[in-house]
Amino acid sequence: MLCLALDTTTAGGSCAVTRDGVIICERRGDPDRAHETRLPRDLMMVLEEGRLTLRDIDLYAVATGPGSFTGLRIGIATMQGLAFAAGKPLLGVSGFDALARSVHGAPAVATWVDAWRGDVFAARYERDIEVEPPTVEKPQAILARMTAPTLFIGDAVPLYADLITRTCGDRALCAEPAAPPLAAIIAAIATESARLGQRPAPDEIRPLYVRRPDAELARDARLVR
Repeated sequence: MLCLALDTTTAGGSCAVTRDGVIICERRGDPDRAHETRLPRDLMMVLEEGRLTLRDIDLYAVATGPGSFTGLRIGIATMQGLAFAAGKPLLGVSGFDALARSVHGAPAVATWVDAWRGDVFAARYERDIEVEPPTVEKPQAILARMTAPTLFIGDAVPLYADLITRTCGDRALCAEPAAPPLAAIIAAIATESARLGQRPAPDEIRPLYVRRPDAELARDARLVR
């Protein structure tokens, strides 16, 4: 089964094509260029490198978040358009699930993605099972609840590495690299789900925002006045 996958949860993100979960080609995106200026060209390039075309793809997969609202919207819309045009299923995969899978076998994993404003999007996994659902909080508040040895991974980890070490001491380990490319892992997870019979239509994808959009927060603030 050939799967084309896209991750736009970070500034650079990545895209990949896999066969039965095995990487054929994976590329990181340029973090200095906005996703809308690189898509769908990045996807076409990864297909070209794998000597494939869109007609060869059996399954599409996309990261559902968390991440920037704009990045998620662009990524999901791009893959929905391709899947609709091909009449193929599109599976959404949590970026947190992909991060946790990237360090498969770690007893406890904290997935941290930069949420700006001094916040992090976070979740916690034990043996690849989510035990604390996605949240957006100050890193200090999350660390105050942590007592078990934990591996931290995600693009927010380098930003708060000193705080993590000061707070948790030898109970904390920071993954290296902290922000690995996720598209191939997303493709592997999607392929497993498809084999189990999950083949949703493209319009069934829902983004994992965690934090409400600023426009909604501003609207609610006006209504309270």
